[in-house]
Amino acid sequence: MTLHLPAGQPLLTFPDADKSPLSIRAKALVFVDPRSRKLRDEVERLAPTGLPVLIRGESGTGKELLARQIHRESGRGGLFVAVNCGALSPTRAEAELFGHAAGAYTGSACSRAGWFGSANGGTLYLDEIGDLPLSLQGKLLAALETREVLRVGTQQPTPVDVRLVAASSVDLAQAVAAGKFNERLHRYLDEGRLELPALRERPGDILPLAEYFLGVYAQRLELPLPQLGTAAQLALERYSWPGNTRELESVIHFALLVCSDDEILPEHLNLPGAGAPSHPPLTIIEEQLARLDAHERAHLRALLARPDI
Repeated sequence: MTLHLPAGQPLLTFPDADKSPLSIRAKALVFVDPRSRKLRDEVERLAPTGLPVLIRGESGTGKELLARQIHRESGRGGLFVAVNCGALSPTRAEAELFGHAAGAYTGSACSRAGWFGSANGGTLYLDEIGDLPLSLQGKLLAALETREVLRVGTQQPTPVDVRLVAASSVDLAQAVAAGKFNERLHRYLDEGRLELPALRERPGDILPLAEYFLGVYAQRLELPLPQLGTAAQLALERYSWPGNTRELESVIHFALLVCSDDEILPEHLNLPGAGAPSHPPLTIIEEQLARLDAHERAHLRALLARPDI
């Protein structure tokens, strides 16, 4: 299958991040589907403004990649620092985030700048910001508004220049209503809001992403590059992808390892209901016909009108 992608960098990758802990999925996002192209326009508008950004999307949709693109297009010279709020230490989260002086804790012989200090001049990405302890949310907002952080064990604040990009897979407005998230911090983040649609909501991205994952894994594993058969393409497009891009990557990886020839078939995908039927259902035929342009429809009508068919 040969992909014909629209102009304007439809495939977003970060080859310079090969030595980072990012998965293949976190290095590729495509902007083929109309909803994705609209999102790309919003990113280009927001990136240079310096506004805080809240990326809302289901788990596995590629929120960190979108945050990295915001940083890349922002023109900020500092680092992109990614922090999973759920992985912060329950007892030392404040010191991890804002830094600490030497001796602030037992065994802390050296001072630390914290994640804020590391992102000075750049972008701090807080993944699943709803998992940040409520007690720290007010301090985070104060640091962003005053551009100063007070490191644990110090008396004088330290100036910082940090642009915040946060992400959440839950509706923070509901968390605010439940008393689990700081209302003022939510208003601050909501100045620049981006909705990253689930993969099932941008079906035009499914096959380009599948082709990308297939090519990368074939190269990495030094395996021949098979083709995605027509029936397999249909199965990929018809599946609902509850696990989003993360699940698609896993499915393509599996299919590459189990296919025995030069074509991936539906049974190689290991998807529910992905086995190839002996006769395609009417709904599949209708979906295929709907994709034809006027010239292709006229050609098909001419073929069907031939007496020998």
